[in-house]
Amino acid sequence: MPMDMRNNYPGEGRGEGVEADIARIIEIWSECLANAGTEGPFLFGTFTIADAMYAPVVSRFRTYGIALPDDCQAYADAVWNWPDMQAWVAAAEAEPWIIETLKT
Repeated sequence: MPMDMRNNYPGEGRGEGVEADIARIIEIWSECLANAGTEGPFLFGTFTIADAMYAPVVSRFRTYGIALPDDCQAYADAVWNWPDMQAWVAAAEAEPWIIETLKT
């Protein structure tokens, strides 16, 4: 599931092992969110480096239309709407270069 902030490929990008990786990420996010309680929408309540690390994953989940449980979707939405993430998205949308990829 290569990162591509400018396009959508729902249902694509599911090579060998991807479903297991998605399931593991959902498990990690759900556990962290349950432990964070009501301290905020991020993995540990307030925004941390862990959320920055998962920002590219959030982007990929949006690009490939990954269905998430409600708690994980709310988390992904919070990361996506984080101002620095929106700046990154805007920069990607303004990027004139396109890298051609081979679809497998």
